[in-house]
Amino acid sequence: MEKYDVVVIGSGPGGYVAAIRASQLGLRTAIVEKDASLGGTCLNRGCIPAKALLHAAEVLHEAQNGAKIGVSVSNASMDMTGLQAYRSRIVDELTGGIAYLMKKNKIDVHSGHGRLKGPGKVSVSGESGEQVIGATSVVLATGSTVRGLPGLEFDGKRIISSDEMLELDFVPKRLLVIGAGAVGVEFASAYSDYGSEVMIVEYADRLVPIEDADCSKELAKEFKKRKIKIKTSHKVAKAKASEKTVSVEIEKLKDGSKESLVFDMVLVAAGRAPVTGDLGLASVGLAANDRGFIAVNNSCETGAAGVYAIGDIVPTPALAHVASAEGIMVAERIAGKNPIAVAYDRVPSCTFCRPEVASVGMTEAAAKEAGYTVKTSKFPFSAIGKAKIIGATSGFVKIVAAEEYDEILGVHICGPRATEAIAEACVALGAEATSEWYGSIMHAHPTLSETVQESLHQLMGHAIHI
Repeated sequence: MEKYDVVVIGSGPGGYVAAIRASQLGLRTAIVEKDASLGGTCLNRGCIPAKALLHAAEVLHEAQNGAKIGVSVSNASMDMTGLQAYRSRIVDELTGGIAYLMKKNKIDVHSGHGRLKGPGKVSVSGESGEQVIGATSVVLATGSTVRGLPGLEFDGKRIISSDEMLELDFVPKRLLVIGAGAVGVEFASAYSDYGSEVMIVEYADRLVPIEDADCSKELAKEFKKRKIKIKTSHKVAKAKASEKTVSVEIEKLKDGSKESLVFDMVLVAAGRAPVTGDLGLASVGLAANDRGFIAVNNSCETGAAGVYAIGDIVPTPALAHVASAEGIMVAERIAGKNPIAVAYDRVPSCTFCRPEVASVGMTEAAAKEAGYTVKTSKFPFSAIGKAKIIGATSGFVKIVAAEEYDEILGVHICGPRATEAIAEACVALGAEATSEWYGSIMHAHPTLSETVQESLHQLMGHAIHI
């Protein structure tokens, strides 16, 4: 039996990062992956291909509006065949890059379904049968899969998940998106630009409900301008697919009133479920909870000696960058280091629709619930020169700070390049910055990031450009 210091099951952004860091620290490392290519859901069926589709939507929007800045583009339209070729090329290049990193770092790749087979052992079931390998430490990083809804079972044709949505080779005329989290609003935004008539149905009372309420309100306003129909505080009571359409009954939560509509396609974007059903947990005395998660401590250690779990299978934010941070922390702990704990209260959240939404830290409501006396500011992109230059003036930067010590508690951005600008806010919160100090940091002109500095000035009572 071949033996390793570390065996990682799953090669997503948590697993492959953990494997690389473990190898860098001198540990003999193997990774087990059941899919044909490395990279997990994020790279193959999630973050990366979805953002490729959103970039295409952005380019199309820019081309169609080029005349406003003197650039004449005739008949700009979406070539879905070309789009899918572009998506596949990006994914292939990046999965190939991960395969190269495995070789570079001397990490053995075992193809097949990995599961625990008692203490210190991992079974790999593949085309050539079962192989058992030894492991001093095991890192479980099997990720998540799409979650359906009762009565809305996926058929892969008319009622579909994000997996199928990524591979569509046509633009549905009428698209219903169920769920207004990041996945739902991103696909709604992209396909609206492609030419679909889009409706969003969300059970909560607002879009992107985990974000600050002001960002939700701004996104809804901009979506309505784009003729994206929004039904919050609603649910889909019934859906029946035929060969070419889906008949849907939508129910208003407040009074139970119902509306019957017909769509060409329904995207169910109701969240994701952890993949823990066939991991051999019982062989080491572990069990997933009723939601499928594995319990871990702050170091991602499970209740079984030498077994760690990271990413979407543990009850921490289900984001690629969280999984990567957990993977590095776990690898360093296995190697005997004393790594800095993952700061779960400072995880950046990014939604890549148009306009983008990004945040880090507490919302205004959460800060008040935590007992803070807060002060806030909200500075609009419309007052910034660079935003006018690129024709993207909707949205704002909102700062939430504590009155007593002036500490920045949260930064919330809805607007152009929000997902890039949030990085500087992550650093500020990590440094426990005050608004006075943060506002004194010079920002270059003309840039979109000036909006952050202007919002800080506004928070201190002396905004310059408004």
